[in-house]
Amino acid sequence: MTKMSNKKVLIVTYYWPPAGGPGVQRWLKFVKYLPDFDLEPIIYCPDNPHYPIRDESLVNEVAKNLTILKQPIKEPYSLARLFSKQSAKTISSGVIPKAKKQSLVEKLMLYVRGNFFIPDARKHWIQPSVKFLSSYIKENDIGTVITTGPPHSLHLIGLHLKKKLKINWIADFRDPWTTIGYHKALKLTRSSKAKHKALEAEVLNSADQITVTSHHTKNEFLIKTRQPISVITNGYDTHSIRVDKKDDKFTLSHIGSLLSERNPKILWEVLSELIEENEVFSKVFQLNLIGVVSDDVLESVYQSGLRDYVNIVGYVNHDDAIRFQIRSRLLLLIEIDSQDTKAIIPGKVFEYLISETPILAIGPKDSDIEQIITSTNTGTYFNYKEKQKLKTQITRYFEAYQSDSLRVNAIGLQPYSRKALTKQLSMLIKTL
Repeated sequence: MTKMSNKKVLIVTYYWPPAGGPGVQRWLKFVKYLPDFDLEPIIYCPDNPHYPIRDESLVNEVAKNLTILKQPIKEPYSLARLFSKQSAKTISSGVIPKAKKQSLVEKLMLYVRGNFFIPDARKHWIQPSVKFLSSYIKENDIGTVITTGPPHSLHLIGLHLKKKLKINWIADFRDPWTTIGYHKALKLTRSSKAKHKALEAEVLNSADQITVTSHHTKNEFLIKTRQPISVITNGYDTHSIRVDKKDDKFTLSHIGSLLSERNPKILWEVLSELIEENEVFSKVFQLNLIGVVSDDVLESVYQSGLRDYVNIVGYVNHDDAIRFQIRSRLLLLIEIDSQDTKAIIPGKVFEYLISETPILAIGPKDSDIEQIITSTNTGTYFNYKEKQKLKTQITRYFEAYQSDSLRVNAIGLQPYSRKALTKQLSMLIKTL
């Protein structure tokens, strides 16, 4: 009996290796496992993208026989660099300075970005992509298209294709759209806000299926559409990386970007107090900041007297990030203290879960992150008003470190494996 050919699925994504950072991981891993469920993924991505972070090591994870379609993209960041190279790089990487510290050039760039590039700076890729993909879809008998955002302009590619062709369309939201935190920093006019909401509504009400990464986002979208919504979180993948031993020092490591608003001053105060009160703690403590860190955060860290205790590593490739996770004594997870960020689950959370390193998390009360950490028994979570509880817990962690008993007894991790999550996605695709 002849085996049926795999069903083809076209995935429209901006982030693809050698892009670094969290945006690339979700679909890189889905694509890795989709063939195991009789689905043939086809990637469509930009030929000449502006990636603020690059990780060449991720290229090695792309299957050699994967079909990858590329088309040129025009982005405004090269023009922006003519005015301020540093500001363009900072803003494009997502680190937006606080309003009172923004230069005139930065304010202008944010205004132009927010009001002249709706929904985002990749809007000029929409029409060329629709033209190219319309022909490709017809010629290659593709029945399902998946768009993943942000950037949410990619969902408009899916919207136009849906209107032109008989396809099934899944809109995948790695983050919310109009309620995402940085929208408030874009200096949007009233009419620009209305345009964003109208485009969001059209996408949500036109897609055959919507996937989101958190339950908070699902609840937000349920008010805006009657289309089916499924939560498929990010996850962890297997790897062969090993380290000889844990750090000798009592290391607290944050991996990823620290935005200006992602600045837990209560933590810096607690660490400063412990250093002052405990001589042994002061001799062995080290704060590792691995990734892009805003000047506002560094200023707070230094003002708290932690200058001699902070190790600023900068961005590292994915494999090295995993090594830091395994080696560290504690892993730091921080989210902005806002109602809007309760839905945000950074992709690194799931790699933290399998690192066998306790997680110390600070964020808004009743967030999706809190539920995950609590249910998996992988660490402790605090809101921004729980300073004394935070101090007590760090003291307990330090005492366990001293007695060499600082361990994690994780439970219920399997549903967050990349392969299990891909199986969930494949079932959605096959039911369309």
